[in-house]
Parts: sequence; C-alpha cells; structure tokens
Amino acid sequence: MSQLSAPAVHGSENTRRLLVLGLGSIGVVYGDIGTSPLYAFREALRPVSHDGVTDVEIIGLISLMIWALTIIVTIKYVLFLLRADNQGEGGTLSLLALLMKTANGHTAILFFMGIAGAALFIGDAMITPALSVLSAVEGLKLVTPDLTDYVVPIAVVILVLLFAVQSKGTAAVSNFFGPITLVWFLVMGAVGLMHIADDRSIFAAFNPFYAATFMLNEGFVGIIVLGAVFLTVTGAEALYADLGHFGRRPIQWAWFTIVFPALTLNYLGQGAFVLKNPEAMSDPFFLMFPKWALLPAVILATAATIIASQAVITGAFSLTRQAIHLGFLPRMAIFHTSETHTGQIYLPNVNTLLMFGVMALVFVFGSSEALATAYGISVTGAMVVTTILAFEFLRARWNWSTWWAAGALLPLFALEFVFLGANMLKIHDGGYVPILIAATFIIVMWTWKRGTELLHAKTRHIDIPLASFIKSIERKSEHAPVAVPGTAIFLTSDPESTPAALLHNIKHNHVLHMQNFILTIRTANTPKVPKEERVSVKPLSERFTLLEMKFGFMETQNVSQALGLFRKSGLKFDIMSTSFYLGRRKLVPDAQSGMPHWQDRLFIALATAAIDPSDYFRLPTNRVVELGSHVII
Repeated sequence: MSQLSAPAVHGSENTRRLLVLGLGSIGVVYGDIGTSPLYAFREALRPVSHDGVTDVEIIGLISLMIWALTIIVTIKYVLFLLRADNQGEGGTLSLLALLMKTANGHTAILFFMGIAGAALFIGDAMITPALSVLSAVEGLKLVTPDLTDYVVPIAVVILVLLFAVQSKGTAAVSNFFGPITLVWFLVMGAVGLMHIADDRSIFAAFNPFYAATFMLNEGFVGIIVLGAVFLTVTGAEALYADLGHFGRRPIQWAWFTIVFPALTLNYLGQGAFVLKNPEAMSDPFFLMFPKWALLPAVILATAATIIASQAVITGAFSLTRQAIHLGFLPRMAIFHTSETHTGQIYLPNVNTLLMFGVMALVFVFGSSEALATAYGISVTGAMVVTTILAFEFLRARWNWSTWWAAGALLPLFALEFVFLGANMLKIHDGGYVPILIAATFIIVMWTWKRGTELLHAKTRHIDIPLASFIKSIERKSEHAPVAVPGTAIFLTSDPESTPAALLHNIKHNHVLHMQNFILTIRTANTPKVPKEERVSVKPLSERFTLLEMKFGFMETQNVSQALGLFRKSGLKFDIMSTSFYLGRRKLVPDAQSGMPHWQDRLFIALATAAIDPSDYFRLPTNRVVELGSHVII
C-alpha cells in the first residue's frame, strides 16, 4: 500500500507546485499582456471610425486580435520559444549568450541583434508603466468627468510611489501579485462573456477569413490599424524573459487555462458590445461594466497596471545584470532584496533612469491615446530580433538545416515585419520615442564593448608576460623585493599578463608577499555555474598561484564567499591576513584610438561612473589596496 501511495503523494506535490508557480506566473509573466484590453481595441477602432464602422469591420478587427494572440503568443512564444532556453533561462541576452558559444564567423551580427533586442526591451520598460497606469486611471473620467484634470497627477503619484518602493524589495508584495492578477483575468473574462450575447455574430471572428478580408478591403488604413492590433500581444517578451523564474510548464499552464481564454472572451465581448452600442467606441472596455461596478473596475485595473509595471521594471533590472556580466555595460551597484530569491534584485541607477524616463513620457504625451502610438515599435522590434535569433538557434542548437529553419520561421518573420512596418508609420506621432531610447542604449552598449576591447588590446602590448615576470622576480639578487608575511590576491582580467597592481606594488613598496595569487574572474555563457566548477587552481611557482573563478551571467559575483571553495584544493585564506590588490586606471582620450572622439569621451564617462570593483565583487573593504595608472585610449 505504501509503495502505491508514494507516487501519488509525489504526484500531488508536483501538481501543487505547478499550480503555485502557475499562479505566480499569472502575476508576473502575464501582467503586461493582461492590461492590453484596456486600450488595444479602442485604439484599433480609431483609424476606421471617422466615417462609421461596419459590423464586418468590427468582426475583422476582433479576428485580427484573436489570431495575433494565437500565432505570435501561443505558437511562437508559448509552444516554441519556451523550449529555446539557456539552461532554463530565457530572454534575448540569454539566447544571445547561448548562440555565442557556437557562432561561426557572424559574432558581430549576433552581438548587434542581441543588444538591439535588449535596448528595445529597455524602451518597453519605460513606456509600459506610463501607458498602462494612464489607461487605467483614465477610467475615472467615466466615473465622474470632474476628475478629468486629475488623471495625470494621480498617475504621476502612483508611478512615483511604485519606483520609490523598489529599494524595499518585492518579496512581500509579490505574494499578492498572482491572486490580484488572477481576479483581474477572471473579471475580464466574465464581463466579456456577459456581453457576447449582445451580438452573437461576433463568433465569426474565429474565422481568419474576416481578418484577411478586413486587410484587403481597408488598404493603407488596414496597415495603420495593424499597429494598434499589435497592442494585444505587448508583454509577450516577458513570457520568454521570465522563463527561469517559473519554468516552462507553469507558464504554459497559466496561458492555456486562464490568460488566453480570458483575453479571448474579453475581446469578443468588446466587439459584441460595440456591435450593439456603436457609441461605446470611445472606451469599450470600461463602458462594458455597469455603473455600480465602474469604480471597483477602475481600482482593479489600476492595481493590475501597477503589477504589470512592476513586472517590466523587474525585467529591466534582470536584463541589465545580464548585460553587465556579459560585458555590454559597465559595472553597477546590484542589491539583493530577498535572501531566498536571487532573481529579486534592485539596481538604483536603472531605477532612477526608468523613473525619469517614465515621468517624461507621462508629461509629454499626457494620455494613453497619445502614448499608444509610441508603444508598438519597441515591442515589434524586440520580437523581430527574437525571431532572427531563434532562426540561428534552430540551426546551431537543434541542427535544423537552413531551409527547414527558414521555412518554419519565415511566415512568422513576415507577419512580425508587417506589424513593425505598420508601427513605423507612427514615427511622426510619437513612434520616434522608442527608436531614440533604443538607439541611445545601443550606442552605449556598443561603445562599452568596443572600448573595453581597445583598452585590452592597448594594455596587452605594454604588459609583461606573467611567466617571464615570475622567472625574473624569483632570481636571487640584491635588488629582489623584500619578502613579507601574508597573502596577496591580485585581480586581473588577463591571467597571462602581470597585473599592473603587482608591478606597482613592487616598484613603489619594494615588497612581495610570501603567498601571491593571481585571480581572474570569468563570466560563463550560462545562467549559473555549478559550485564544483566555480573555481580552479594552477600553481605557477613556489610563491605564485593562478586562480580562476567562474560565475554565470545570472549570478552575483561574490569573491569573498567563493574563496571558501578553494579549500578543497588545499588552499586556505585567512581574510584578516589577506590583502586584495586592484589596479585603477585613469583613462585619457587619444585621437588615434580607433574610436571617434565623442565615443572616447562616452567610454571614459561610462568607466568613471562604474561602481568600484571592491564593492561589485564583495571584497572586504578594509583589506583592499588600489594602485593607479594612466592609460591613453
């Protein structure tokens, strides 16, 4: 009997875990896409409403939305991309890191595509909070028109509070994210289901013929409408980016059982409601609610948009950490806000940047209607980049032939490219905003990557090979440095060259410790590195040993903590008798550096703004010695 019950208990535990993770994913992963019904159908109606909207046009619009959700979200993300993981982690940079392992001659193209996708996501992280919160608060205008002038101030207060609590961590608040968002989806589905009976002809939207007919009949206006239709799938990138937090099965379960049905019912309900009440086109989502339920609906919608905003802010933190560890951005302060969840982090610089960006968008655009025009480009651009990287994934990781991979993804790429083109038509109406944001971050990441490569190449020419240095320093001579007790650890990015801090220590202090370790810290192209592979030891001589630490791009590079792993190799570190030596470089611009003068200046500014290595690597501050040098770049 006990043998039969054990699998049953194990199965019930797995089911419970699936339900808990699925509920969590509803709050975090689907928060963004769950707020799209607030504005997507409303914005899609605007281009065709100037001369009246026919029933066929409304059915065609709803058909376009349902099939966009089916093809892009369900097929591309839920069924395919969630399987294109890097040891369980997803997202543009995670996929890029995976592909860089097998890049054959086109590393530069992959790098550009990766940073473009990351930059577009940052733009999305700025626009989403502004658009979502504004669209929810605007529901107050329907409660009472007297509140119209207070929409922007209320939205600003909510957003300021949202960014202010980031430093406190989201551990406690996140427990409520799932249940609140679940209620939001259930309410959306229920109100949509209530209004489907208004005009049952809306069920024809399941037939893609109506979507195709709409596009053929509307011509150029249909292309413009596509830009608004694409708002229905905004937030789909979060599916992939948050893969590592919840796993594939919970995300898929949540989509098919809760999210997709609720979204479909709501869009069908909005369509049927407008078919019966054409005057409701101004705001079909909120007008579907009876008057007594309008204020609770606005409050629930505001809570849902705050959660959606929290999700993209957290995603921006996570993406920035990946970019830092992969060498695309300078080191920044990273704080963990939870002792048990490593994914819950806070980056004050990024938080401040996002807050000012979001505030600027709210004040400049002033309404969700105006801001919606700027939204689609960043999302569609990021999706096109992901599809291109997915093509390389099929070839390099799943060993598909070029023709099979192209055949599988070309229809999807063509569809997304049409959506991108439709959104590009809105450049003059605000679409330039995400392009400027993305271009700025692309330039920053490209400059940092290029500058660090040039800096490494320049210092490599003047560096002394470590093997030659050790051989010369250990010769007995009257000029040999004085041997002092204790241990010295010299951090360097190039284990084959003598660290500048070691040379300066001998030159100025004329001493050499009895035990010297040359430590190199590597970032692997994987999210995490097993503890047994974290450290490696290579003796070089009696007093010199080469150490290497390897971290994943999702891990905190805590050197002090990792030093304990060397004990298995017979090395022991007494922190109180160990000194950490760091080289600090003062960079001087050079007209012949290989980069334009403005880019030199930008790289130097980024390097100056970077956090101190002793703080970033969690070194004991009272045991760190920094020795400086000038480098012309």
